[in-house]
Amino acid sequence: MPLIPVHNISALDLKVSPFLKGDGQVLRLLNVERDSIGGWKKRLGYTTFLGTPDNAQINSLFSWTRNDGTSLYLYRTSGSILYHSIQGTGAWTTSGNGTISNNGHFGQTVLDDVLIGGDGTLASRHTTNGTSFSDTTGAPLAEHWVGYEGRAWAARGTATSGTNTDMFYSTTGTATDWTTDSSSIRIPGPGRVNSLFKAADRLTPTKDSGNMFRYDGFNLQDLATNLGPSSAYSIGNVEDFRIYLTRVGVIGYGGGRPELLSNSIERQIYNDAGSAIAGTTFANAPGIIHRYNWLCSVGTITEDITNFTIADAILKYDFQLNEWSNWKFANRPTAFGTYQDTSGNQQLIFGDATGQCYQLAGTATTDNGNTIEAIIMGFVHGGSFDEKKWNWFNAMFNPGCQAKVQIALSDTFTYGKLNWIDLGDAKNGVVEFRFPSGSRGRFLFWKIYEASRNTRFQFYGCEYDADIIRH
Repeated sequence: MPLIPVHNISALDLKVSPFLKGDGQVLRLLNVERDSIGGWKKRLGYTTFLGTPDNAQINSLFSWTRNDGTSLYLYRTSGSILYHSIQGTGAWTTSGNGTISNNGHFGQTVLDDVLIGGDGTLASRHTTNGTSFSDTTGAPLAEHWVGYEGRAWAARGTATSGTNTDMFYSTTGTATDWTTDSSSIRIPGPGRVNSLFKAADRLTPTKDSGNMFRYDGFNLQDLATNLGPSSAYSIGNVEDFRIYLTRVGVIGYGGGRPELLSNSIERQIYNDAGSAIAGTTFANAPGIIHRYNWLCSVGTITEDITNFTIADAILKYDFQLNEWSNWKFANRPTAFGTYQDTSGNQQLIFGDATGQCYQLAGTATTDNGNTIEAIIMGFVHGGSFDEKKWNWFNAMFNPGCQAKVQIALSDTFTYGKLNWIDLGDAKNGVVEFRFPSGSRGRFLFWKIYEASRNTRFQFYGCEYDADIIRH
């Protein structure tokens, strides 16, 4: 066969047999992101963000920009305290009346330049100045909040499973009056309301049973589905399209019918080996949308094709390209947040179990000093199960990088028995390898890996040359 170029390196697709795909099939993608269509580069790193007012796990991160367009407040909850940072540069400071339930999440919304929220256990509260909160008279004890049709809407989220639950609304035009023209709407069916959001100008309450409803200001419609989010903290919003985690996959919802987005990584969400996402993780997994990418921290997973284990894995979905890959941070995220800083730049931050926040930084090449291990592993079958005599393998990178290349020949698809051969580094931009005489095998596996502290590689593709041996 002639020299075969592989210049369109795919994203993860563990659902389709690798023999049904072209020779750009990828079996592993860890800590990389798209450089250009067809190519991949190592992801950027992060640095610490602000200090640690306590050593408790961070459970909520959110921001509020006042109507003046310049007053910015960042918030975090850790332990039993709600903290704020003025302009995202001031030290974390305990907010006035900032005591919440221990390890609670603080949901919130903004209406008429007033931020209101709560944890579903202690009194809901509001702030008009960003730094000090007041208990909101008459407001329900609620964790889930959204603004809709000029009212603040709230659902508790901590009711006993198996009972009906309500969503409440404030008086029109105000987040602080819950008596004049306020009431509630019963959400039928088993389970508690576990999320409340807006999509396509409709209010969408969901239950931990998976039931979803749609409210248009007059009628409550049962969507007759059980594909509501398992974790309210996983919901991301991009172009009024919600992306979230469920126990059967990652779902996209634009206001009509929920749709499955995660077919290609199903084995990482659940599999026959029971080595995918742990059952207890589904209820609290944090997620976020940042620059058209949905990230969700799901803990340790092992997919059951290559038995590749990722400790503290992050599912990454590229909304623009409809593609999946995996990230792993040196510090497992327990909460995500985004905000626009005073320079107008969108920032991604996250918190961990030790009370430290971090910020993804465009110049960072480590995870706060820890090396970033990046792996791309591909599979080449040459369109045939026949034995092949392998002649050449070439790979193309950006010059000066520190990526390394390995290859392995095999007659089976048993990953654990592969004998990897180091081809060396890619600092010159091109790796050229001539197989020793007698190099035979049905399949070729190749691997790009790197764990340097000071560079980010860019991988553009590879080429190979082999001759089919007919017996």
